[in-house]
Amino acid sequence: MPTIVHGFDWPDRLVVGTVGQPGSRSFYLQARDGRRVVSVALEKEQSALLAEKIEEILDELMTAEGNPVSVPSVTPLELVDNDPLEQPVEPQFRTGAMTLGWDPSTAQVVIEAYPYDDSDGGDDPFDSDDPFASDAAETETPEPAEMLQVRIPVGTARAFAARTLEIVGAGRPICPLCGRPIDGEGHICGLPDGE
Repeated sequence: MPTIVHGFDWPDRLVVGTVGQPGSRSFYLQARDGRRVVSVALEKEQSALLAEKIEEILDELMTAEGNPVSVPSVTPLELVDNDPLEQPVEPQFRTGAMTLGWDPSTAQVVIEAYPYDDSDGGDDPFDSDDPFASDAAETETPEPAEMLQVRIPVGTARAFAARTLEIVGAGRPICPLCGRPIDGEGHICGLPDGE
């Protein structure tokens, strides 16, 4: 059966947003084109890494010799989006693997999200250091039932990354000693062994 592609070539909106209070927030990647809205669930760490990787791509494009695309170094003011997620938030799937790329023919950043598949009893991809890393060469992966594919221009990508990092950073403060979140009712620092 062919993969169902929830495609957005020039979306009206693409954001990462949350539902819930810090410490129990759920993260969502949401795309909108007209009245059509698709949301997929993400992990906090995955949201942060997606934004960081987009920033890396944009920064590389800015310094690439012969690149004809004008890439903004900061978020264009007209693209700032601080609005909440479109309601109701009904996730299409929980995201497992993601890919991120650059399409020079349209000058767009391409984001693809695939459903998390635990049918093989495998580990959650977000338990690894890099959920964008692929082990496809090591194992044969079946075609996913569905995917989200979004193509956004460079200014929108810069705004998306900035908002996402702001959303991620708006959670619980991080302990400077152990790197774990500090809860409102206190924190017992769990320094790694040997420190």
